[in-house]
Amino acid sequence: METILEVKGLVTRFYSIDGVVHAINGVNFELYEGETLAVVGESGSGKSVTMMSLVGLIPMPPGKVEAGEAIFSTGETAIDLLSLSEEGIRHLRGSQIGFIFQDPISSLNPTMTIGKQIAESMTEHLGLSTSAARSRTVELLRNVGIPDAERRYSSYPHHFSGGMRQRVMIAIAMACQPKIVIADEPTTALDVTVQAQIVDLVKRLQEQYGAAVVWITHDLGVVAGLADRVLVMYGGTVVESAPVDELYENPQHPYTLGLLKAIPQLDASGDEKLESIEGSPPDLLQELALCPFAPRCAYAFDRCWEELPPAIKVGAQHTAACFYDVEKGGPRNGA
Repeated sequence: METILEVKGLVTRFYSIDGVVHAINGVNFELYEGETLAVVGESGSGKSVTMMSLVGLIPMPPGKVEAGEAIFSTGETAIDLLSLSEEGIRHLRGSQIGFIFQDPISSLNPTMTIGKQIAESMTEHLGLSTSAARSRTVELLRNVGIPDAERRYSSYPHHFSGGMRQRVMIAIAMACQPKIVIADEPTTALDVTVQAQIVDLVKRLQEQYGAAVVWITHDLGVVAGLADRVLVMYGGTVVESAPVDELYENPQHPYTLGLLKAIPQLDASGDEKLESIEGSPPDLLQELALCPFAPRCAYAFDRCWEELPPAIKVGAQHTAACFYDVEKGGPRNGA
């Protein structure tokens, strides 16, 4: 597969009254055409901030993208997203990169009909006439499973349930047939049945339009049947990256092990308790100078407290930022 997005050395800071928040600390990853990349980790690990940094959605101030590059490739053209002007990134964000936000009720404009909110991106970015954009919008509403689409075109967001509002958000993200769709925990506020419907809908639309999808979630259970590859984030860094099957079968970072042990198992006995990761996430007001997971890690040894581990290749497409080899039970590479 061709690389559609390559991110190198992404650094994002927030300048607050309490000090500098080191939110993203040298994130690197690739996204390939047509794949689904899951980005997982607990709240505050940097998942959403990473993706919002790439598409110009970080509020400045207090936020600032201080370093890195994000090469977005379409055909023969390669663009560094982080070097674009506000107008340039706004144009790409609407036409080439779609974004499905976590909370549709706060993301949709309550004073505009949902039809107009979907159609405006097509008139702005694709130059469609009002009538053509309306026809395309009705088609999109049908495609995302909104019943009686012609009539619901003129409905307002408060007329819809949470699941239906999320379908509208998906229609907005897909309206211009973007190359990349970023889904920021789109099923968090929905019940389990609707969550499954939304996951199936995104997968179907991805196959139809051929978009690459970045799926941000804290739930590794959702990832198994959805993603091709997984990035595990902690403390504003990528601690592990692997194809989804390999990550589940052969996790190489203690944090990933902890996340997997916290997933309920259908075949577990009734008296079996889930394991939790003891301790608290790192204080990002302090610049990372050591492994961010060391204070919570049962395998931490001297070197973990002295330097920040790099991404170490542990398989053909598998990296782990850890000095300890959890498989062999000792320091990795002579650490």
